[in-house]
Amino acid sequence: MRRLTLTLALVSTLALGSWPAAGAVSADDPAPSAGARHGTNWLVVGIDSREGLSTAEKNRLNVGGKGCNCTDVMMLVHLSQDERRASIVSLPRDSYVAYANTEPVRKGKINGAYALGRGPLTVATVEKATGLHIDHYLETGFTGFEQAINGLGGAVVCTDKPLKDENSGLDITAGVHHTDGRGTLQYVRARHINRPGDLGRVRRQQRMVSDLLAKLRADRALAGPATAFNTARKLLKSVRTDDRTGIWDVARIGWVLGRMDPSRTEFATVPIKEFDYRVPGVGSTLIWHEPRSRALWAALAADRPFTGDTQVQPRPANLVPTNPAGVKVRVDDASLAAALREAHFVVTDTSSAAPAVRHSGPPVIRYAPGRGDDAATLAMALPGARKEVVAQHDGVFDVLVGTAAVSVQKVTYDRNVAEGAPVTGDHLGCAGEGHSPALTGARR
Repeated sequence: MRRLTLTLALVSTLALGSWPAAGAVSADDPAPSAGARHGTNWLVVGIDSREGLSTAEKNRLNVGGKGCNCTDVMMLVHLSQDERRASIVSLPRDSYVAYANTEPVRKGKINGAYALGRGPLTVATVEKATGLHIDHYLETGFTGFEQAINGLGGAVVCTDKPLKDENSGLDITAGVHHTDGRGTLQYVRARHINRPGDLGRVRRQQRMVSDLLAKLRADRALAGPATAFNTARKLLKSVRTDDRTGIWDVARIGWVLGRMDPSRTEFATVPIKEFDYRVPGVGSTLIWHEPRSRALWAALAADRPFTGDTQVQPRPANLVPTNPAGVKVRVDDASLAAALREAHFVVTDTSSAAPAVRHSGPPVIRYAPGRGDDAATLAMALPGARKEVVAQHDGVFDVLVGTAAVSVQKVTYDRNVAEGAPVTGDHLGCAGEGHSPALTGARR
């Protein structure tokens, strides 16, 4: 009866339009100051803890390692003042920051704030690092995440190539997959696959969120106030909140997101300057790119989108998808080999064994199947070169120089672009990868 009463109250309140938008002010309120906040900020975290898990549960979820009692996933969700746009920013767990409320000031990985002061210190540390006020907080653990996904009817993940990670248990073929809570946990935890490490994993987490929202819209689980309230009720069975966040708040944001076109959602990862900053006693950390990250927080504080903002993500010429320093090349021309080395490729000069007769036309790049991204990087450096996939080819790229003149073009690799650049939801999820956005007939 209490649930029915709350649902009816929610429906009538929203139907009459009397529930003010988050952050809205009435005519009797004083005018906001120049520094007033706009919109609503949520902090959503996943906790890496094995506390309370049996050995069987650890094995079933592939979480047999040692937990750190820290945040493993951290997303800042900004809902605009007019509730027509959502911005989601991932804060990588190894970000090196100053913890809030510590005297003397203590620094470490951002995920360590939870071990020091649970949710309250985590929120305060994010506020300190970003300058933004956090209005609401949600957290869950491994089993809570599994139960939440199962309660929402599963999730949808997609990939254009097979993905396998023994550590997380992930093993899926190329295509679109309907996954239960366990399978989705494997997907969002995978770190030892193509584009290994945390940033690639963070991008997959963002993709999962985008696709989950698309699925919930397709299922009409957020279609109206009553269904959003019911979905929120299911979610809160396995997700914890702070004392400022209740079912009304969760239902509200669910209803808003359920009406929002994917093009009105945007995702990004905090821009990184140093990807392996070593700190004694802390280990390998990430240092934020100060000007870019500052521009990102400024955009959210001003309640404006960050996608397309060149202060957040500059777009230099000749961007390539992979780092040339990781691309091994054999070249049958000494001068071209030297030029490619200057462009930071790893080059072996085979000109002493090259045939005297060149093929006609531009250079040919030969490579093994599945190396398309690296091939695109090398081709960008060699304008006009032809690409040729060769079965059974080894892991080194061969560049065969022809009769046409060839020069090396300077290329730019920006890992922030490759793994976390701002992107809207309609270009991030399954629909953005060329898969069917209808999400019907997906494989389990």
